[in-house]
Amino acid sequence: MSKVKYYYDTETLSYRKIEPRKGRKLRNVFLFLTASMLFGFIGMFILLNTNFLNTPRELAQARELKQYEIQYELLNKKLAQIEEVLHNIEDRDNNLYRLYFEANPIPEEQRKAGFGGINRYKSLEGYNNSEMIISTTKRLEILQKQLVVQSKSLDEITRLAADKEKLLAAIPAIQPILSKDLTRMASGYGWRSDPFTKARKFHYGMDFTAPRGTPIYATGDGVVERADNTAAGYGEHIRINHGYGYVSLYAHLSRYNVRKGQRVKRGDLIGFVGSTGRSEAPHLHYEVFKDDERINPINFYYGSLTAAEFEEMLRNAAQENQSLD
Repeated sequence: MSKVKYYYDTETLSYRKIEPRKGRKLRNVFLFLTASMLFGFIGMFILLNTNFLNTPRELAQARELKQYEIQYELLNKKLAQIEEVLHNIEDRDNNLYRLYFEANPIPEEQRKAGFGGINRYKSLEGYNNSEMIISTTKRLEILQKQLVVQSKSLDEITRLAADKEKLLAAIPAIQPILSKDLTRMASGYGWRSDPFTKARKFHYGMDFTAPRGTPIYATGDGVVERADNTAAGYGEHIRINHGYGYVSLYAHLSRYNVRKGQRVKRGDLIGFVGSTGRSEAPHLHYEVFKDDERINPINFYYGSLTAAEFEEMLRNAAQENQSLD
């Protein structure tokens, strides 16, 4: 029940009851309602923009965002570890693998080149954590490019290694006659006395004295280029093209064990010692060519001789004696 109010009337010297006006009453109600609504709106605005009141959904989203931030931090740590490992691989690639195979190192600016042109990350802008997301995305894309560059480099190293292996197999690297089958190493590369004219003449190969029919072996992988007696002075002879500019020649044979066009491996039996052509006694005359130039075969026996055997061969080859052809 509303409180009844009175006022003192000086004319009648008595208290009179105050009768409320209908307009004022309505105004008061309107002001009260307006003030309540305004206060409620302000209160709701404050609550919605502070952490004092969060719905369960908002709390779940906040926890999810916090988890994402933690995951991004862990991802960045893993990226740092991967970048370090890749850097070590790149360092070995440039300073070990490519150096060994005589390939040019990959420039650092090519390995770590970024991405120019338009803004690739515009769609990631405008978020609270945009800077972190863009930074991580950039690192991932640069890392992806570095991995592609490194993968291609390793593919090239694999090809170079295969070529190197073929080269090492092709180089004439063993003695064409086994040491146990030799009578002696008769004459080396250099100036020698001609057995027929007795004149001083340059001897372009090495003579290995051995009994007729002694096996002769290919000194490197290659293809038989010739197996005939049409070259003056060599008699029955074989030429093997090893590739990479190398050719080996085996002269004065008694018979062949290969034919023209046949592919041979180092150590394959290709023929037998004889004394055909311009020869004084059964022996093998052996020559090595590099880019069509005759070179000293003594530098190519690292694949079959011990250090002591090689030292002895060097001494014998240095003697300026008479050749056998």
